[in-house]
Amino acid sequence: MNSLMEEVRAALWTVWNRRWIALAVAWGICLLGWLAVALVPNSYESNARIFIQFDDVLAQQIGIGTGSRQKDIQRIRQTLTSAVNLEKVVRSTRIGDTVTSPSQMEVAVNKLATEIKISSQGDNLFEITATSGRGSLSDNENAQLAQEIVQRMIDIFREENLGGSRGQMRQTLAFLDQQLADREKQLSDAEQRRLQFEAANPELIGGAEGIASRLNATQSELRSVQADLAAAQSSIAAIDGQIASTPKFITGQGGTGPAAALAQAQASLAAMQSRGLTDEHPDVIATKRQIAALQKQVGNGDNTNSGTPNPAYSSLQAIRGERIANAQALQSRAAALRSELAAITSDQSKEPGAAAEAQRISRDYDVLRSQYDKLLQDREQLKLRGQVENEHNAIKFDVIDPPSSPLTPAAPHRPLLLIGVLIIGIAGGVAVAFGLGQINGSFATAAKLERNIGLQVIGTISNVLTNEAKERQAKRLKLFIGASAALCGLLVILLAVEFFQRGMVS
Repeated sequence: MNSLMEEVRAALWTVWNRRWIALAVAWGICLLGWLAVALVPNSYESNARIFIQFDDVLAQQIGIGTGSRQKDIQRIRQTLTSAVNLEKVVRSTRIGDTVTSPSQMEVAVNKLATEIKISSQGDNLFEITATSGRGSLSDNENAQLAQEIVQRMIDIFREENLGGSRGQMRQTLAFLDQQLADREKQLSDAEQRRLQFEAANPELIGGAEGIASRLNATQSELRSVQADLAAAQSSIAAIDGQIASTPKFITGQGGTGPAAALAQAQASLAAMQSRGLTDEHPDVIATKRQIAALQKQVGNGDNTNSGTPNPAYSSLQAIRGERIANAQALQSRAAALRSELAAITSDQSKEPGAAAEAQRISRDYDVLRSQYDKLLQDREQLKLRGQVENEHNAIKFDVIDPPSSPLTPAAPHRPLLLIGVLIIGIAGGVAVAFGLGQINGSFATAAKLERNIGLQVIGTISNVLTNEAKERQAKRLKLFIGASAALCGLLVILLAVEFFQRGMVS
């Protein structure tokens, strides 16, 4: 601890012994530093806040929802600081007074881009901040320029949000109208090509897909007709069975002749066979013999009393004729379908190139038609949306805080810099004086001398001053104190000038 205190005393003695050098260095550093701080222009900052509200029910009903509006505002916020908009700001403010060439405009736009900041303070609240610190302008002019920049940015924001969207909507509708006209012409040409191809190749309408569709339809219809024909033939067989078991004449009321007996015997035989009796059954054998005998009698003309005609038998005969006619019609239809199927297969195999051409023409027409319908639908939706935006604006735009008029510079913090320069100057002077003391090779204390030479110091001789020397030393001390006070006084004057200049900005 004692050695540390001794080192501190030695350092203080070294610096104090060279105090004029330290003061001169401090004065030099402070003068240069304060001059550099004075050359730094003041930057004035102006800001404004705008509020955007989304609460329109009609706009949401047609698809202009809050999400869509927020995307539009986000897009505007991102493009607000684009080169085009910044160029508008440059031309409409005093920044453009010195711009005479494209290169100068590019430099001015790039510099302005670093001086403008747009930040979001919530879903609907935005803050626009602009800073101006040009050395060619006075403090008052820089403050006014910062306010003008913010006001111009608000005007551009309003134009982009209100007028810009309407202009963009008109441009979009004009573009869609042009596209619709082009698609309509292409669709008309494709339709004419399709009609000419169909007139020249009626059997290939629809291309390969159309041929395949007709082939599948014909095959399906042929299978249906064949199924109906099988059902008709089955119904004919069934009616034949019923006719075989039905007598032509009804016995009774004088109906006792051989013909009536023959009909009755045939009915009995049919009834036996329907019960499942075989030809070897005795009853079946006896009935067959009876039928054979009666048939001989009828064949010999012994039919004096044949009985009354059976109406059921006549009805069954009529039904049988109708079913035979239906079956013949189905057979004719099946033959026609087979012929058509053969013709379709022949067209498909003989004209592969024409079928591919038909498919291509049909595909091109379908694609153009779908594109035209989609463009027409989009055009109508955009037209309705544009009408709603023009007549019933869904965005409420309010300036919450107008562009502020800055009274104090935002940067640099000149009082703090002036004080910092003084501290750096004093520290620099002390460091130079201490460094010179280390280079000089003198020793402030006897203990330090002993440590460095390795010999014991017997004693030290004190510095005794005469009265005249003491008076000279007192005068030098007063001069030193005065010079140091002058340095601090100069700092106070600079601070007073800085605050006075701030008060001049209005």
